[in-house]
Amino acid sequence: MTPWQRRFPLALIACSLLALAAITATKGTQSTQAPTGQASTPPALASVPGLVPRIAIAYDVGGRGNAGVNELAWEGVKRAAGEFDAEIKEITAGPDDTDADREERLTKLAEDHYYPIFAIGSAWAGPLEKVSAKYPGTWFGIVDDGTVNAPKVIGIQFNEEQGSFLVGAAAALTSKTGNVGFIGSIQSPLLEKFEAGFTAGARAADPDVQVQVKYVLRPAASAAASDPAKARTAALGMYDAGADVIFGADADSGDEVIQAAHDRGLWAIGVDSDQYLMADASVRDAILTSMLKRADVATYMITMEVANGVAKDGNNVFGVGVGGVGYSTSGGFVDPIKAQLDDFAAKIGSGEILVPTKPKP
Repeated sequence: MTPWQRRFPLALIACSLLALAAITATKGTQSTQAPTGQASTPPALASVPGLVPRIAIAYDVGGRGNAGVNELAWEGVKRAAGEFDAEIKEITAGPDDTDADREERLTKLAEDHYYPIFAIGSAWAGPLEKVSAKYPGTWFGIVDDGTVNAPKVIGIQFNEEQGSFLVGAAAALTSKTGNVGFIGSIQSPLLEKFEAGFTAGARAADPDVQVQVKYVLRPAASAAASDPAKARTAALGMYDAGADVIFGADADSGDEVIQAAHDRGLWAIGVDSDQYLMADASVRDAILTSMLKRADVATYMITMEVANGVAKDGNNVFGVGVGGVGYSTSGGFVDPIKAQLDDFAAKIGSGEILVPTKPKP
């Protein structure tokens, strides 16, 4: 029995089994709950006197604060920590960190008895695999990666294509020109999931819609994950070519797409978190909706499972069914089409609609 488990009466462990069942459902048939991404909340567990748990979260370069996956992962950990007054440790990789540097950072957390330790991004995969072998008693979670196959390592992934399908449908249903756009940063399998879902959703809503696609940096480009200035230029070019709704599929570039949409009096779609709530008030009128990638749902649920001794290693994929992905309704701009979007979400959750993960040639 771990120090975490000693903090909870055994009778309450059954509560967390409900959350575990919900996550497991995403690996097979999905629930139709919470199509907009508002996850059903597992029962809260009471704080119990005893040892204070310690949770750590390791960000990639850039850290927390851009309203993207880093920030959301933190929100989930913070919510779980609040259930039992846990201590939270945050670290951020340096811009010149090697795998050896990342391994050293994770090793220090494990030695200091943080448990679980979350790493954000696939750049941590190699170092995490080595550290987890040296500390087999420690639970680790890695967001946006499923390549580490080791005991007590949980890969946290998302059906980004499902959320992107919903905002693609929103784009097509809102467009007055029948022309919409997708802008990604580095072309990669992850962002191609966004593209594939967006295009499929747009065409499901309007088979005749034109979808413009642009990646700011090609696969051969290195290090930088985004180029906001180029994203804005690309967005303006798409608007000039007839698009009136554009999905900017990464947080930094997405801000520039939103600004470009505001400047032209047209629509943009945010990504990861509800950008309407995070953006400057002056540009909110340009944000049609946002594709929600609920890393907070994932880190909260997994932390609670670890705390209750019911966590399982391997990959967990969070989809529409448990509110792991969805779309935002802030601003009320998608209210007229919400019923249609929720119908698409229900069909995705039931398996009636299978969303592609790779763009069609």
